[in-house]
Amino acid sequence: MKTTPNIILIYADDLGRGMLSCYGQKLITTPNIDRLASEGMRLTQAYGCAFCAPARASLLCGVHDAHAGRWTFNKAGVYMELDKGNMSLEQIYELIHNTGIQGGPEDVYLPQIAKQAGYVTGQIGKLEWGFATTGDELARHGWDYHYGDYDHQRCHGYYPTFLFENGKAVPIDGNTYVNCGARRSAFENGERIDMTGRKVYSQDLYDRKIVEFIRQNKDRPFFLYHPSQLPHGPVFYPQIHPSVKEHPELTDIEKEYASMVLRLDQTVGTILDELDALDLAQQTIIIFCSDNGHTLAYSQPSRVSGQVMLNGTPIDNVHTKFHSDTCGDIFDGNNGMAGLKLTSWEGGVKIPYLIRWPGHINPHTVSDRLIANYDLMPTFAELLGQPMPPNKDGVSFASIWTSEGCRAAEEHEYIVYSSYLGPAIISRDGWKLRCVVNMDKYKIGPFGAFLEQMDEAIDYQLYQITTDYREEQNVAAHYPYKVSELRQKLIKECDGNLLNGTPQAHFAFYGMPV
Repeated sequence: MKTTPNIILIYADDLGRGMLSCYGQKLITTPNIDRLASEGMRLTQAYGCAFCAPARASLLCGVHDAHAGRWTFNKAGVYMELDKGNMSLEQIYELIHNTGIQGGPEDVYLPQIAKQAGYVTGQIGKLEWGFATTGDELARHGWDYHYGDYDHQRCHGYYPTFLFENGKAVPIDGNTYVNCGARRSAFENGERIDMTGRKVYSQDLYDRKIVEFIRQNKDRPFFLYHPSQLPHGPVFYPQIHPSVKEHPELTDIEKEYASMVLRLDQTVGTILDELDALDLAQQTIIIFCSDNGHTLAYSQPSRVSGQVMLNGTPIDNVHTKFHSDTCGDIFDGNNGMAGLKLTSWEGGVKIPYLIRWPGHINPHTVSDRLIANYDLMPTFAELLGQPMPPNKDGVSFASIWTSEGCRAAEEHEYIVYSSYLGPAIISRDGWKLRCVVNMDKYKIGPFGAFLEQMDEAIDYQLYQITTDYREEQNVAAHYPYKVSELRQKLIKECDGNLLNGTPQAHFAFYGMPV
């Protein structure tokens, strides 16, 4: 298979699939995102990662996030020092380039697959690597053009004082807050706050650059990646969408969050309209997905991370877990599943995944194929007729992008991903093993820890998610052979150490600034 369609990848931030009406959302309607589903394919068994940094690394590298030593992520906030005048851009670059694992000369990243096929590549939006990156890193990964923010913490606000264009800082007039205007809600007592210092919303800037990129490259094949900030918290949007403004069931902060989701839907509509205007729709693949599962940025502070049930019961994500009905999420953003972002429950990692390619994917197609965040690299390689780099984990699903909707000869037997409490493995037939590391039992002394200490600190939970959608029945005691089978596979995928399946194993500390 070798074709040269344009490819646009829209990567939402913290968007649970239950927030989209094409996945069952009842309180709001996302018409433009729904259009991708109605004119293309909706996947029901797509998985991201537990949170954003590993999700982006997994996407770009084509590997899962439970390996040892493939990549690291660093701390966000370093670019605040540029705004404060405490560090120069050169010092920040030097610090980042000397922290953690750096890409080697043989490493291949997702945009490079497209470049090898003669595509022009562009990345517009939130940083595509870790919690802090540089223009040099983006260029190394294969982006011909890049515009956006290089620091995850700055992305918690939607009014950046500057953004980067091909590594050069471009000031944004009228935005004056060092924290990019981050705060919970644009309203107080129903009235919009004083917006001085918050003039230009970041998504408006991204939309303009997206349209420019499409127009400038309309006559040659392009790969455009748009990692949006939306709808990541803290909730902040200055205009409540008319469709929810008078909604009787929603609080003010819920209306504001819904407006952020609908603002992302607007961006999808802008892209669709531009493709139609340029007569590019038939030759452009649009992929829409999210990095991880749902969050509760709009909830009461005590329940923002899904930490407490409505009845006051604490959630430990071992014996107790988040469900929308027991914890009070009116949107049911995790689509009825257990858990939220950062956890290994289904609601923390199962994501929306939509693909539109007119003339190739039949309208209203629904696929239950098991796919992972790291499958796009082999899919691009097959689609564009490029060699697949070695030592990758993904499996191409390009063959389901056909009018016949056929299944690929090769599919995942299982997929794996990390979380704060430990990794998980999910098989194609619905068996899921959660590894839960009890850090109170795992004590590391001056000479490390013994294997038996580690084994004693790990619990295993087994679920059959095909029949137990809410993950309410831990059947590990009834199927010890299945626990043993999946445990062996999971240890192998974690390169012999289950602790590699935690983000703590991949965090790199900064040294002293130069």
